[in-house]
Amino acid sequence: MSTLPGEIGAGVTFKVTACLPVYPAPDWSIDLILRGPSQIDISSVSNFENHELRAAASVTKGWKPGRYRYEIRASSDGDVVTVETGEVKIAPDLAAQVEGYDGRDHVRRVLDAIEAVIENRATIDQQHYQINNRSLTRTPMSDLLKLRDKYRAELAGQKRARRGGGLGPRYKVRF
Repeated sequence: MSTLPGEIGAGVTFKVTACLPVYPAPDWSIDLILRGPSQIDISSVSNFENHELRAAASVTKGWKPGRYRYEIRASSDGDVVTVETGEVKIAPDLAAQVEGYDGRDHVRRVLDAIEAVIENRATIDQQHYQINNRSLTRTPMSDLLKLRDKYRAELAGQKRARRGGGLGPRYKVRF
């Protein structure tokens, strides 16, 4: 069971309704605890037997983007239990972004950098050279190609995951 989405946008209203039959509202309340680049705590309000976690856009616009660990805790009459833990990403508020923002994730930035080096290698012959007492050794082309393939595969896996695809290609079999 996952109560939270994988990504939360800063600068937009955050609202999640949690249905926890073992810890029903209003007898139980839940708290969302997020720890990462900043500390974020949200307490639920009762919505019949469900719990509603909510933060206005004016609040979320101050959330720092990055990866956060989260914990959802249920409490009632002094009892506190952990209901769920995980990791969530808070995406930056695009409306507040200034010039120079790079929206690419790590995998895309590294892949682009590797491909730029490979493209520049087409005009550079030297693998190693030395001038006076300073030397430069370039990464072998075969290593760059292996790295490129690795990051291409990782990017393809991310795209599949966003589309809801599983771990790999699906094969239909009929008996």
